[in-house]
Amino acid sequence: MSVRYAWNRRGAVAVVAVTSVTLFMAGCGAEAKPQADKPAASTSASPKPESGTASTAEQPVEEMAVLKGRKGLELVIHSAERDAGGFLTVKGQLRNTGDSGTAIPAQVSGDETEVVKHGTSLGGATLVDSVGKKRYYVLRDTDGRPLTTSGLGVVSTDDAVEVFMQFPAPPTSTTEVSFQLPTFEPATLKLS
Repeated sequence: MSVRYAWNRRGAVAVVAVTSVTLFMAGCGAEAKPQADKPAASTSASPKPESGTASTAEQPVEEMAVLKGRKGLELVIHSAERDAGGFLTVKGQLRNTGDSGTAIPAQVSGDETEVVKHGTSLGGATLVDSVGKKRYYVLRDTDGRPLTTSGLGVVSTDDAVEVFMQFPAPPTSTTEVSFQLPTFEPATLKLS
């Protein structure tokens, strides 16, 4: 009976996680449209071109942490937020500050067979709650796919890729955790 319970619970977590990701993705689309409809708050008379770089430049985003990696790669974390479903979502950008295009290291996927077989992802990321003495891993769906950005390849110089990772949320009494990603230096994140 306990095996059955664990399977049902895992399936329920996967369904909730997939639903959360779907709502997150739908929310991202909903946020982008109203901003495009707003008139540009600029003193310039000429309209700004619509591109991914221009819209990022128009919206200054706070940096919670910047983790240095190999060959000019940096992981910039913008948010680490709990949601009502018991998850914690970390969002940010992988950017290349180097002189040439850099491949995302395979080590960032972690070493779990189920995760690695789905391609390069940020599935190796963990959160460490030193007070609660727990380590939290990126959530996986029932097929072993990590609930994080996947399909990562080469990041061109001066380019950035939006990323996210979803974890089980630590208790509300935990206000900060250490974020770790293989080949990147660790960072302390304040949770909201």
